[in-house]
Amino acid sequence: NYSPIGVLEMNKRTSLLSIGLAALLAGPAAMAQDTGMSFFMTGSGSGDGANLGGIAGADAHCTALATAAGAGNRTWAAYLSTSGDGGENARDRIGSGPWYNANGVMIASDVDDLHSDNVQTSKENSVSETGAVINGRGDTPNMHDVMTGSMMDGTASSADGDTTCGNWTSNSEDGSALVGHHDRQGGGDNPTSWNSAHPSRGCGQENLQATGGNGYF
Repeated sequence: NYSPIGVLEMNKRTSLLSIGLAALLAGPAAMAQDTGMSFFMTGSGSGDGANLGGIAGADAHCTALATAAGAGNRTWAAYLSTSGDGGENARDRIGSGPWYNANGVMIASDVDDLHSDNVQTSKENSVSETGAVINGRGDTPNMHDVMTGSMMDGTASSADGDTTCGNWTSNSEDGSALVGHHDRQGGGDNPTSWNSAHPSRGCGQENLQATGGNGYF
């Protein structure tokens, strides 16, 4: 819902909003003692590369996966940034934390922790909505790339060029999306970053797979 990622975000009452940490997914617990899943990497992508049907489609995909996994009572939002007029920063979509994975492991205590070196993302912890470990570097095929469209601090890039595959509507060989490494290993400008390791080679499914991913977020 930090591949895709999903993040969960609490509303003003007791329900939760989410990220979709393409995903990877994450979200805050309603109470401190609530360690229910509020963060997951999507166990499946759209199948159409980075074309997720826009940010709304990404949110819906996270919600569907979480619902199938028994966490449909929470409102999920994808950990994805968008660019241009009305663009959003992924870090602003996800609430205040803390976030737990499907196995009850706390990934981060708050937004700053989520974007620090202390974040507990790893191949073992950045699991899917069902708690399944997703292939990382050294596995065949490698699927450690997590689409985020974000800088390391969780904000949208201000660089020239496409960094969000047309705000998550493109499956073209043109364009690109910033991706992280859910296992915090590999190459790129920031190889150990879960949310901003390098740009993808394109936006199509084959492009994402060639980069080392599978269209997860």
